[in-house]
Order: sequence, then C-alpha cells, then structure tokens
Amino acid sequence: MLVLSRQRDESIMIGDDVEIIIVDVRGDKVRLGITAPKNIPVHRREIYDAIQREKEESQKQQEKEPQTQSGKEL
Repeated sequence: MLVLSRQRDESIMIGDDVEIIIVDVRGDKVRLGITAPKNIPVHRREIYDAIQREKEESQKQQEKEPQTQSGKEL
C-alpha cells in the first residue's frame, strides 16, 4: 500500500485519468473529490462490497436455475 500525505486542495493522480483531490479536512473526516472517466466506477468501500455481494447472490441464483434453451429444459 502506498501512503501519501496531502493537504487541502492538493491532489493525487492515478494513471493519466483519475485524480483525487483533498477538498476539506475537519477533525477526523476528510472530504475527497474524484475525477474519473465515466467508464471507471467509483464507489465508497461499503457500497462496493454491497454490489459485490449482490453479484455473488445473483450468480448463485443463476447456477441453481435449470439450464434452458428456448423455454425447454436441457
């Protein structure tokens, strides 16, 4: 893990397309601004984890359903 120190209004570049800007620091809270292309999803970790759980549950449901072709079981 790379650990960097930044102050308000300073930024970090990830590759050529993603910029993370320190917008504000108040006590133990840091506000970040993130600029990224639309094809790169950006989520808080807890939201990302929830999305991954939903994907796993969806895949498990699809695996449980019988394989069909044109509405007929194989």
